[in-house]
Amino acid sequence: MKKIVLAALAAASLLHGAEEVYLKDIAFLLDAFEQQAGGLMKVKGMDWQRVREDFSGRAKSVKSHQEHLALVHALIGALHDGHAGIVKSQVRPPDESKGRRYTGPRVHLAISGEKVLVRAAFKDAADAGIRAGQEVIAVDGTPACEWLDQRIAAMEERGSSFSTRHQALYAACHWGLADWEGSAIRFELRKPGGETFGVEKKRLGGPNHVPLGPVFPPSGLESVGRQTFGLTPEGYAYIHLRDVPENLPQQLDQMLARLVKAPGLILDLRANGGGGCDHAAVMSRFLAKGQPWGYYEGAADLNFTGPMVVILDAGTRSAGETVAALFRETGRAHVIGDSPSAGMSSRKTEVEVPSGLFRVRFSVASNMTKSNAGRGIEGLGIQPHEIVPLNATDLDKQKDTHLQRAVTLLRNGFPEDTVDYTGPPK
Repeated sequence: MKKIVLAALAAASLLHGAEEVYLKDIAFLLDAFEQQAGGLMKVKGMDWQRVREDFSGRAKSVKSHQEHLALVHALIGALHDGHAGIVKSQVRPPDESKGRRYTGPRVHLAISGEKVLVRAAFKDAADAGIRAGQEVIAVDGTPACEWLDQRIAAMEERGSSFSTRHQALYAACHWGLADWEGSAIRFELRKPGGETFGVEKKRLGGPNHVPLGPVFPPSGLESVGRQTFGLTPEGYAYIHLRDVPENLPQQLDQMLARLVKAPGLILDLRANGGGGCDHAAVMSRFLAKGQPWGYYEGAADLNFTGPMVVILDAGTRSAGETVAALFRETGRAHVIGDSPSAGMSSRKTEVEVPSGLFRVRFSVASNMTKSNAGRGIEGLGIQPHEIVPLNATDLDKQKDTHLQRAVTLLRNGFPEDTVDYTGPPK
């Protein structure tokens, strides 16, 4: 009996020791985040004291490494930092997959004013009657906007972190629809004519919950890496940048060699996932050789020097945003979109918690501090010159509202005081 009691006391002592470790880790992260990212917290309007009280309290009930991992994920979600995450962990999360894929229902949504619209429906979702342009009244019996808010909260609790509200909504409209393969999701929809109907859809669609950019791009596009390019029906040059690889300047050389004679160019950055490259080299492809413009100068032999429209959305992230900022801040192009860009462009650091169980990356300062009157991009995004809401009628007719607006701008000219660049010097 004495041995049993001693063993129980030893186990209790170990558990108490573990609980102290968990409390110290959370306290360390709360302090590290505030000390090193406090400036960004102010930009984002965060009440870190409320977060501190919440997670200090929650840490007291943690009893295992896996519960500790879950709480660290939730704290990262509360940081509102699209780059934040655990980069090294000694703790394996529980396997919830049971051999299933994490997959979407082949449906993408979009915010348009106060409404939620179907942005795209693929394959069996389209066969079930779901169409672009339909209004989403409810999801799983909950009003659509409320459901998206709940989904954002659930994603953040599991460690997804979003630098801005508009980035979080964008993510909920795509990634937020995904769940384990075979699970069901029900949409209550209204057709453009007013008729309402319901569709229950099983998630069997593979990884297509990730948006790729424009739903209705111009036809006949060619590819270079992950980029596509060609001409619109009206004869304007069109380039969609899916990412920002190190060799983007060289990719632009290949594309512009085919497009340089067009009377105007549309640079589409929607759903650009970022990367990294020489920004000055990118801008040099859109100025005449030897032409100085702000901090940049034309350098390549074959450059596009005509009028430009840049399209972005809340899926334009990280290095995609810094590319957009080149054109926005220098007045080289007119920028449009249905929202600002994601607002996740920053300098990062990493810290290891005292227990050594986790190493965490997070943002400490914004990139492109010339943007947004010196406040940078992180937590704000690149603001379009012109907000162009998605149009349900255009979606229903499979027309790209933003491409149409870009063509109109190139044809009719830009509003005053948005584009300073007027072409190469005479």
